[in-house]
Amino acid sequence: MCEIRRPGFGTERRGQPNEQGLAAMRGSEAIMRRRQEVVAYCMSFPDVYEDYPFHDPNWCVMRHRGSTKGFALIYQKDGNIWVNVKCDPQWRDFWREAYVSVIPGYHMNKTHWNSIILDGTIPTKDIRRMIVESYELTRGGSSGRCVGLKGG
Repeated sequence: MCEIRRPGFGTERRGQPNEQGLAAMRGSEAIMRRRQEVVAYCMSFPDVYEDYPFHDPNWCVMRHRGSTKGFALIYQKDGNIWVNVKCDPQWRDFWREAYVSVIPGYHMNKTHWNSIILDGTIPTKDIRRMIVESYELTRGGSSGRCVGLKGG
């Protein structure tokens, strides 16, 4: 695996998932609560990189390499890690009704984005499902290839 640092674009990794990504995909019993767990899971997808565009280390944006579109914004707020993910409007309300800790996207378009508050109340498999949906919705292109749910 090679790691590439691009000025203004954060760290990019290519190749096979690293150990952190593999551990995140294994579906351990622990509930996803830490920033590093979310970043590792996101980095396990093809052609993504970690970016800090706001010059604030609290805000991490996981982006697609080709289009630079963000699919997960990761930050700390009110003592918890939050993850903003894009969602299909048909699923948006399902997630919001299923979990008190899934709310309309903080600083985002409330129609298309949800915020996931990692307070320990949402099973890891559902957090992963929301992240992979966001990845798929934002990756663009018409290859028809589906990443599928990793580790869930």
